[in-house]
Amino acid sequence: MPALEILARDADTRARAGVLTTAHGAVRTPAFVPLATKATVKGLLPHEVRDLGYDMVLGNTFHLFLDPGDERIAGFGGLHDFMGWDHPIITDSGGFQVFSMGHGAVADEIKGKSAQGHDRLGKVISIKEEGVSFRSYLDGSTKFIGPETSMQIQANLGSDICLVFDECTPFHVDRDYTERSTERTHRWLERCMAWHGEHGPADQLVYAISQGGVYEDLRKQSTEVIAASGTAGIAIGGSLGEHKEQMYEVVDWATSVLGGEHEHKPRHLLGIGEVDDLVRGVELGIDTFDCAMPTRLGRHGVALVPEPTKRWRVDLTAGKFKDDHAPIMEGCPCPACALGLSRGYLRYLVHSRELTGMRLLTIHNLAFIQRVMQDLRDAILAGTLAETARALRGGASPGTTAPPPPVPA
Repeated sequence: MPALEILARDADTRARAGVLTTAHGAVRTPAFVPLATKATVKGLLPHEVRDLGYDMVLGNTFHLFLDPGDERIAGFGGLHDFMGWDHPIITDSGGFQVFSMGHGAVADEIKGKSAQGHDRLGKVISIKEEGVSFRSYLDGSTKFIGPETSMQIQANLGSDICLVFDECTPFHVDRDYTERSTERTHRWLERCMAWHGEHGPADQLVYAISQGGVYEDLRKQSTEVIAASGTAGIAIGGSLGEHKEQMYEVVDWATSVLGGEHEHKPRHLLGIGEVDDLVRGVELGIDTFDCAMPTRLGRHGVALVPEPTKRWRVDLTAGKFKDDHAPIMEGCPCPACALGLSRGYLRYLVHSRELTGMRLLTIHNLAFIQRVMQDLRDAILAGTLAETARALRGGASPGTTAPPPPVPA
């Protein structure tokens, strides 16, 4: 049986609402997936993430491999038991982080460590057909990840969904490099599938990753190759372009070839989570998304609000909020807003780097994104996606835009 049951489709777009079944429960789609990069959604307890309405989180294979180590996590019964989250987990392949070091240092925010110019430890040593050798950003020791290694790590983590190892190419590489890289990614896919078929957990779903950069023929060919590979689902990764319109075009190329026999394969868009991108991604047929944006912004004093002209953001570190008595957002049910805590108080907390402020804004932002996704899902089920998408893009508060789905007869 396919992993994704499609409950409803939008008549005018590729959007669909469904249920993704995994070993640790169901994921209601379309859905946003918060990052639990290092076995935690930063600052939150598992039940708090669940209470916000989230069905699945994403663990980072690269970072968990380096510390505390996938074998140690396996000794605790796997990632679910280790972090106390008894619901679906998706793990990435480690490819993004490894190749980020080759094409430019891994973002400080992701790796939790400031790079020190030429003295930074993390560095790719070699990229070969076997895999990638690199120096750990933690201690400078030499490490290796290849297709089989990535699958072994994810098997030890025991995630519900694992991603195959791929080369994540940046925007600036040329077509020739992109084509050769994509072909290698396809060869690595075969090796990942062979290893998983012999050694992987029987109930772990495998997603292949579409590459091909910003070249239409390469992107479509890659998507067709991975769709026919026998994996349970499809992720769209690599360079998605220089700006939003190009990103939407690239995603459109990928999903345009995923109809017919591949319709019931779930589609995940890697690393994307801005409000307007979620709306457009759903219209293009994406089922799940992940991104550091809502949690990262919260830790830096930025709250999500229904203001499209300001990228749905308000920076509460600004001095102008010192005496602001208003809540972050009127009508928001998150703890900070429901308790009536003022922007002035929250500005004081985040300016002082108080953990309470970071927690409250992280919860607020995740609650905001969850309501956006719930609105989109409800609208697809009710047949009103166009109206809801227009309202969200226009600055309507999430949670107020979509009518409830019809009651089954």
